[in-house]
Amino acid sequence: MLPQQFRTIWISDVHLGTRGCKAEFLLDFLRHTESEYLYLVGDIVDGWRLRRSWYWAQSHNDVIQKVLRKARKGTKVIYVPGNHDEWLRDYTELQLGGVWLLDQVVHVTADGRKLLVLHGDAFDGVVRYARWLALLGDWAYTAVLQFNHYFNVVRRRFGYPYWSLSAYLKSRVKNAVEFVSNFADAIADEAKKRGVDGVVCGHIHQAEMRSIGGVLYCNDGDWVESCTALVEHEDGRLEILRWAELRALDPLALRNGKQRELVTVGADGS
Repeated sequence: MLPQQFRTIWISDVHLGTRGCKAEFLLDFLRHTESEYLYLVGDIVDGWRLRRSWYWAQSHNDVIQKVLRKARKGTKVIYVPGNHDEWLRDYTELQLGGVWLLDQVVHVTADGRKLLVLHGDAFDGVVRYARWLALLGDWAYTAVLQFNHYFNVVRRRFGYPYWSLSAYLKSRVKNAVEFVSNFADAIADEAKKRGVDGVVCGHIHQAEMRSIGGVLYCNDGDWVESCTALVEHEDGRLEILRWAELRALDPLALRNGKQRELVTVGADGS
């Protein structure tokens, strides 16, 4: 598979430093895509988890090295820190290893649209006003992800593909659905106040692209559940790529270094 060329790629919520991180999927994505701009939209490294217990697989190192290599080869890499890598906000407006650290930025698409790029945690009341509750929720989320891993081990043995139990549960819980809706409305409202055409964010681990009150709301998803990215084509068209589906990769085979392509399916939003 030859590298796919895009004008811009947005990824977020990788959570390097956690066992739930699908670093093998992301590394495969980075190897098979090229772009003029690469935005890292927060929570790339999970400082919350690393402070509690150290975990850092070789694949996590490989992701960092791949991003730095892209920066050296001319890709404009912009890192917008999130709440899990919030310590980097002390270094915004600086360039480290060819990567620009910015608190937020406005991206102009090839067709002239202005998109506000930010992580989005400032619009999450739990993170902003009840940090203890956010930490508790993070612990519960981690437990679900760990169960999800073993759940998929069993699925694989019976010949079934990867499936995110945690994403399914969130889509079925009324409060979670309401939270996602309120978050999207709040962040789209902020974009409207800024006078931009749209917003690109992460934070809630739910890839989506839709119009809210005349503002284009784009969430690039995550790399612990859905393995998604937002991309801009050369003509300015935006699309969400669901990499696990698009490449039909087996996460267990990836961990064993045995990549295999099964069936290529259309990307979401096409």
